[in-house]
Amino acid sequence: MAKKYSMVINLAKCIGCQACTVACKFQNNVPDGQFRTKTPANGLKGTYPNVSMFFIKEACQMCQKAPCVSVCPTKASHYNEDGVVLIDVDKCVGCKYCLTACPYDARFLNKETGAADKCTFCYEARVSKGEKPACVSTCLGGALMFGDLNDPASDVSQFLAKHKGEVRKPEFGTHPNVYYIYEGVVK
Repeated sequence: MAKKYSMVINLAKCIGCQACTVACKFQNNVPDGQFRTKTPANGLKGTYPNVSMFFIKEACQMCQKAPCVSVCPTKASHYNEDGVVLIDVDKCVGCKYCLTACPYDARFLNKETGAADKCTFCYEARVSKGEKPACVSTCLGGALMFGDLNDPASDVSQFLAKHKGEVRKPEFGTHPNVYYIYEGVVK
């Protein structure tokens, strides 16, 4: 059975420490001022003394129907054998079609390589070797989970069987493989 790598983000556990952002930058040699992932605050909710705030991890959503893949004229943006959306920097001409097509604003033009860049779930450096992505391994609050949704024994499969996962911008029909858990969070 084919793999379906997915990430689950439990927003109630995210403390906004940015460890995921830092781990990603170091693991993937992301240039200064650019990010494959970031976790901005979603603003204050409520009134004093009942105030809350939560953080939403932003990165590639690993869409099953990725518009960035379909618009790429050189096929640099592609799915690998495990269904992960990757970019072949040697084929990328920097046309920015994929940046424009991504409804999640998850791509950028790497100022050092001149090619499109984004989260890859650390596929090449970690996941293909049986490790979790750097952001998941580093998450201090335990907010991030990663695994194969097609494996009923995986952490993500078991967690999503018990909790309602939501995807960002479902109206676009991209079928993301990143699920957000809002239980315990005031939206």
